[in-house]
Amino acid sequence: MSNWGKFRKFLAVELAQWWRDLSVAGGFLTRLPFTFGKDAAKKGALASAARAFPLAGVVVGAVAGVSLTASSSIGLHPLACAFVAIAVSALITGALHEDGLADVADGFGGGRTKTKKLKIMRDSRIGTFGVLAVIFSVGIRAGTLGGLPDPGTAAGALIAAAALSRGLLPVTMHVMAPARNSGLAFKAGIPEDEGWITALVLGALIGFLFLGPWGGLMALACGVLAAGAIAWLGLSQVGGTTGDLLGAQQQAVEMVVLIAAAVAL
Repeated sequence: MSNWGKFRKFLAVELAQWWRDLSVAGGFLTRLPFTFGKDAAKKGALASAARAFPLAGVVVGAVAGVSLTASSSIGLHPLACAFVAIAVSALITGALHEDGLADVADGFGGGRTKTKKLKIMRDSRIGTFGVLAVIFSVGIRAGTLGGLPDPGTAAGALIAAAALSRGLLPVTMHVMAPARNSGLAFKAGIPEDEGWITALVLGALIGFLFLGPWGGLMALACGVLAAGAIAWLGLSQVGGTTGDLLGAQQQAVEMVVLIAAAVAL
């Protein structure tokens, strides 16, 4: 086989593996019908597909960005366009991350012990802390998006925020042990070095691509700080990470990335 033939074979195998990883990541992080989406339910599957998390974010951000620009084209107010984009994003993901944020707010706000906090976080009902957390998350993101210069800039910021916020999730999954010996964080597994490093680098590069050098740097720095703050909070409150905590981290990072974009652009 010629060198060109070997390269084509390598490229085909690599692309197939990337597609599988994206399908597994997208199957869990979104409601979209990815080919191998059902594999995300297998133990350790999410950790193995961690490098593709930012690409799943690009899909979510791109669809939300299209909805924002489409809303703008029919004359809606920028703030209304921002709310439409966030609503579409929540629809695509099944409000997965918003649910995690609400559970963390309820658990950390209402529980006095680690056991009580974890018990509250597993309760499907939402309390006052959770409601307020989601309201603030949606409101801050919408207000920030609505204040960006134009729909194209806002759409790019959405993609960058969606990618980077998900690119940082594997980092937390790698450095923090699960808070319990069951649940999503335990079942997802621990990403290997190649997986979390690739996810982080890919998320950062997407941020630089859509926000430029200064905006990308600000977004990365603010995103890392926000992710670290949520990780520290989880460690101090429940001794590790949970699926809900990862959802809260995604929301926090997305908020600060959008704020960084508003400052830089």
